[in-house]
Amino acid sequence: MKKRVPLTGNAAAAEAMRQINPDVVAAYPITPQTEIMMTFAEFVADGLVDTELVTVESEHSAMSACVGAAAAGARVMTATSAQGLALMHEVVYIASALRLPIVMCVVNRALSAPINIHCDHADTMAERDSGWIQIYSETAQEVYDHTILALKLAEHEDVRLPVMVCQDGFITSHGVEPVEVLDDDVVKNFIGEFKPWYPLLDTDNPKTYGALDLFDYYFEHKRQQFEAMKNVPRVYEEAAKELSKITGRQYPKVEGFFLDDADYVIVVMSSTAGTTKYVVKEMRKEGKKVGLLKVRLYRPFPKEEIASLLDGRKAVAVLDRAYSIGAEAPLFCEIKSALYDAKVKPQLASYVYGLGGRDTPPSLIRSVFEDLISGNISKEEKYLGVRE
Repeated sequence: MKKRVPLTGNAAAAEAMRQINPDVVAAYPITPQTEIMMTFAEFVADGLVDTELVTVESEHSAMSACVGAAAAGARVMTATSAQGLALMHEVVYIASALRLPIVMCVVNRALSAPINIHCDHADTMAERDSGWIQIYSETAQEVYDHTILALKLAEHEDVRLPVMVCQDGFITSHGVEPVEVLDDDVVKNFIGEFKPWYPLLDTDNPKTYGALDLFDYYFEHKRQQFEAMKNVPRVYEEAAKELSKITGRQYPKVEGFFLDDADYVIVVMSSTAGTTKYVVKEMRKEGKKVGLLKVRLYRPFPKEEIASLLDGRKAVAVLDRAYSIGAEAPLFCEIKSALYDAKVKPQLASYVYGLGGRDTPPSLIRSVFEDLISGNISKEEKYLGVRE
């Protein structure tokens, strides 16, 4: 059974967490994520979950508590945004290095300064090399589906890595959409029973977490992380296919829209993919061969699929809701690298957009396509919708 209910992106994440019923959730409130934990705390208070909810004094403490609980053998989840994720930075690396399958809902928000509570992807881009899997969501429906999928992926014996499920702050997180929700038993059967690896509470088999690891073994332990991440694409596809049989929805690592014959393509992540789809449909009515490539799985980066889908296009624009001061924008840099071996390399254009929640209406997306079609392609990155 499935039912459609109106939910915000935050409420969709909290509903998925309720159905997962994790053993431990440790979290600290921060805008625009607070609604996730507020809603989940109500589930705890109402006895709808068996979760031990740990309210801590900071996000650094939240991730530390998650690490301790996961190492003890618990199924663990949390949520955060922006400065909260930045404060977790030290412990985020520890969680992945210890191979702890924590799932964290991240509501993307700009990093200060200046102080800003609205959306861009600076917070998760700052953690892209931390060893966490990253999945980006266009809609509240994807937030719900991805949260359930993330747990299955994180806990797989060939992965055992933490996952961030990302959504755009105030755009997806606070916008109400119809979301198809599965029955609790369906979710329970999909994720299965949690089987901890090397739990600290198994006192008959003592083990150590977080030991001093110098040049004699550190490199080998990092190599284990690298190899686990290489398993993610295969396991992701298996889990996504299994979930698709239940929901009827598809979850490819990268998703094309009017891409088959497109000469001019925009690459983008999260909610702006929806705006781009609208523009693509309008321009297709005008006979223009435009298309969209949406990146869903950002870490590990699906370079082979992207290279295959973009090879031979006339021109491609990459839209980043983030920046890398002193270097090329992060998604653009990845796309450019992926196309290194392309037989027919398209012209590439880099656009930074939407920082701090700046609106990106269809007219701006259309202007990007018009740049590509007219050949107005700069070697320097452009700033979409910024005052000159």
